[in-house]
Amino acid sequence: MNIEDCNGCAPGSMVLLTRLAKQVYRRSNDELLGMQLRHLVALSYVRDHDACPQHELAEAFCMDANTVVLLLNELEQLRYATRLRDPDDRRRHLVQLTPAGAEALRLAERAQEAIEDDVLQALDADERTTLWQLLTRALSGAEQEQHQAYSATIASIST
Repeated sequence: MNIEDCNGCAPGSMVLLTRLAKQVYRRSNDELLGMQLRHLVALSYVRDHDACPQHELAEAFCMDANTVVLLLNELEQLRYATRLRDPDDRRRHLVQLTPAGAEALRLAERAQEAIEDDVLQALDADERTTLWQLLTRALSGAEQEQHQAYSATIASIST
């Protein structure tokens, strides 16, 4: 049965996004990407949020702090990312992409294009552009809201 055939019972956007993401995961592999998919996602976030606080990664990925530390340890061992002390708060670490990480990310994203071509084969170029724009805007809004909520929590704790 097609979604269109089911009057009023179509899955919501979150279900569709999750199912589409699973198709990406199934088609991704370390050999093709040159790294683990979770490393690609983390490096992409760090590139887009330069010098982000380590705790922000935990919030963005819905991971506990210990799991983020393990992920960052792996990225540092690969020389893809580095953690520096925050000059404004020595208790915090800021995460940055290294030149090696930027190059590895560039190569992985090029490989990712083939996966996207496979997963999004039903969409033409204009539809893919529109999808990318909508996803980017939705993610930006969600991350901004999350950041504001976190900042408000820190401010209330600090006072």
